[in-house]
Amino acid sequence: MVDHIRTVKTSSGATAVQIVRYEKNKTIIVSHIGSAHTKDALTVLKEEAVKQIEKNSMQKSLFPKENQKTSPILVVNKSEYLGVRYTFIYDILVQIFRLFDFHKLKNKILLDLVSMRIIHPVSKLESLDYLSEMFGIKYKKSSLYQAITLFPNLKTAVEQYTVSFAREHYHFDFSIVFYDVTTLYFETFKEDEESFRKPGFSKDNKANQPQIIIGLIVTKEGFPVSYEVFAGNTFEGKTFIPTIVKFKNEYDVKNLTVVADAAMISFPNVQSLIADNLSYIVGARTASLKLDQIRKISQTLNTVDEASIRIETERGLLVCDFSLKRYAKDKREMNKQIAKAEKLLQDNNVLKRTKFIKTDGKTTQSLNLDLIDKTRLLLGIKGYYTNLTDESDETIISQYHNLWHIEQAFRIAKSDLAMRPIYHFKKQTIEAHILICFMALAVCKYMEIKTGKSTKKIIKLLKSITEARVKNLLTNEEIIMRMKITEEIKQLWKTLLPTNLPH
Repeated sequence: MVDHIRTVKTSSGATAVQIVRYEKNKTIIVSHIGSAHTKDALTVLKEEAVKQIEKNSMQKSLFPKENQKTSPILVVNKSEYLGVRYTFIYDILVQIFRLFDFHKLKNKILLDLVSMRIIHPVSKLESLDYLSEMFGIKYKKSSLYQAITLFPNLKTAVEQYTVSFAREHYHFDFSIVFYDVTTLYFETFKEDEESFRKPGFSKDNKANQPQIIIGLIVTKEGFPVSYEVFAGNTFEGKTFIPTIVKFKNEYDVKNLTVVADAAMISFPNVQSLIADNLSYIVGARTASLKLDQIRKISQTLNTVDEASIRIETERGLLVCDFSLKRYAKDKREMNKQIAKAEKLLQDNNVLKRTKFIKTDGKTTQSLNLDLIDKTRLLLGIKGYYTNLTDESDETIISQYHNLWHIEQAFRIAKSDLAMRPIYHFKKQTIEAHILICFMALAVCKYMEIKTGKSTKKIIKLLKSITEARVKNLLTNEEIIMRMKITEEIKQLWKTLLPTNLPH
């Protein structure tokens, strides 16, 4: 028997589309497809009728599909809205991961967790929910529990990929790196006896909570290439040599200059740097210099903007410079502290140690005039220890000033990537969390350096392109309707992925 398409008018004025069969002068309705009120809707219903006839008869239409009239119009009362997806930003990140060669890790759940850390940083379990909701990617909780303990084993490979990326995109040649540390606290007040969750000096003002210390190495652009994790009670200066020496040996670097802040300098560290054939530019605590050295530096610089001096010290060559802008800032801070000290002495209200107040004997307190004079001599002066005797003062000073890039990297990690507080307890899962955040930081720094936009701005733009999901109840097909990509986002796409442009 042959099925036919029939259209009939309904009492409401609509046109009903039916599949019918003629048997013994009788019309048998095989299927009622639906009713249409417009020509476009009628076309859709007829197309569905053709599909059903083909399916039932196991025969294709005599007319090829390219010659048939098609329409993207959906019948409203035959459609179901399924929600919104954000696959555009996900696809962009997947392509960026390929630039990094992260796909070679062959660990999709890791990359998906990195994506979520960038797009919507939440806990690992919540990330599974959002992966399903935002992208239709589903994982069982058991899959996460099995996978996460293995992530730390990928640290070496991840660092090698980021170093290779830095070589290709930023001409990184290991000649100079920048090092600093930060602390990440845990959402608990209980430390571990055997793990590295320990209370210590907190950069987040969370002195009562256990923490870990992260030592980070970046390029001059602020792009991260390596990191190490230390117990929370480790003095930050003791993280310096192990991290730098390990990095140097890992890549067999012959000549390496490391730039770090004043907390990293000590006699043992200087000796270790020299013994390991490392060059260094490290911030100096000028207040700890001898008074005659301070006077010599102050008299030579003589409040001349951008003037510099170099002297030999027991810690190596010391380069100092003077800045009028820094002088004004230091002077305001000093005057504020002096006023505070005078007020406390006047009110006899010195309850704890306060700068510029000294205690004579056990009870007598007064202004520390010697310290005030010493501080006044150092206003506007900044010092830098180095063993780069052949480099100019200007080069040494400018390289040290590039340390702001690593401070910015820490801000991205803590703010945009919500790296802390940490909710994990076991060492393996803590290390897995740090690995995920390191990979996310590398991708974010690439996007920021490439576009000149902040991570927050980039993510906001990419997330603005959404896809509506609509189910055609006539065909049970899911239709994806993506928002129009604006010129601004096309340009962003072109900048991030110049070889993968939108058509």
